[in-house]
Amino acid sequence: MPKQVTTGGKPKLLGITKRGSKYLRKMLIQGARAAMPRLSKTVTAIGMWLRGLLARAHGNTVVVALAAKMARIVWALLRHESVYESKAVVA
Repeated sequence: MPKQVTTGGKPKLLGITKRGSKYLRKMLIQGARAAMPRLSKTVTAIGMWLRGLLARAHGNTVVVALAAKMARIVWALLRHESVYESKAVVA
């Protein structure tokens, strides 16, 4: 689970910690590395976020950031027992 720090009312979501399951962390990183090329070309909020991040950060850093985002999404889906729906961004 990604760590969250809140100061001054603005939450800061940190990366994937090294506490917990090494196997789960490795699978999230590999999944993010496999999904990143395709996701970065989509016209979704995650695609726009990835393109912006790729413009200013190293590829490996972006992979870990995507893995952390995927972990938060998976946790929220399991917590609320819902299904993920990707929505296109209206330009």
